[in-house]
Amino acid sequence: MHEALLEWLTPDWPAPEHIKAYSSTRLGGVSQAPWQSLNLATHVGDEAKHVAHNRQRLSENLHLPSEPCWLQQVHSNNIIEARNGYPDQSADGSYSQQKNTVCVVMTADCLPLLMCDREGTQVAAVHAGWRGMADGILQATIARFRSSPENILVWLGPAIGADAFEVGEDVYQAFIQRWPQSADAFRPNSHKKYQFNLYQQARMLLASVGVQQVTGGGFCTYTDNQRFFSYRRDGTSGRMASLIWIQ
Repeated sequence: MHEALLEWLTPDWPAPEHIKAYSSTRLGGVSQAPWQSLNLATHVGDEAKHVAHNRQRLSENLHLPSEPCWLQQVHSNNIIEARNGYPDQSADGSYSQQKNTVCVVMTADCLPLLMCDREGTQVAAVHAGWRGMADGILQATIARFRSSPENILVWLGPAIGADAFEVGEDVYQAFIQRWPQSADAFRPNSHKKYQFNLYQQARMLLASVGVQQVTGGGFCTYTDNQRFFSYRRDGTSGRMASLIWIQ
């Protein structure tokens, strides 16, 4: 069977050469509809053999040095240290100071963030939906770094765009009660709800703790159905992976 070529995104950031970081697209796997084609998640109803094959293809194409430290993501603010051989821990982000330990998060609308310090001595991967972001997952991750915030680089991966992300008053209040300046990330619509800009919100929260170097953003998983999975668009959906490690 002919297999399509894997396609992935590479962060546009000034990270050291020995920091390796990628975000997969939905292209290049063997999963069938509705998970076609490079679904990397085991919890969405896809056949286990297809997910295993896709993960192997990802490993081979990206030359991963070890099995990624996959997480059971629960929309929390929990960040753990990634350790080889400890898969599927419950958390929404991981960090590492060890070479060849692959931090990874999976997304299909939520915002993936990849982080490292300018010296390339520490990395992190974060899954930030609105709940985790409102609960402080970005600040919790920055606090795990030994470097000062102005020395941390952040890349924002593919997430749902503001024009497609309608939220209610509960989401609006969850942010502005803690950070009044968050109101700028919400645009009222004609349904008495809001269009929420995850990218703008993330940049604001990162800036509030001193992170100055933020790149990426500008994707929309919902509208770009050729490249990206979207849970909000499709309901039953695969997941992309965003990965980072120290070579």
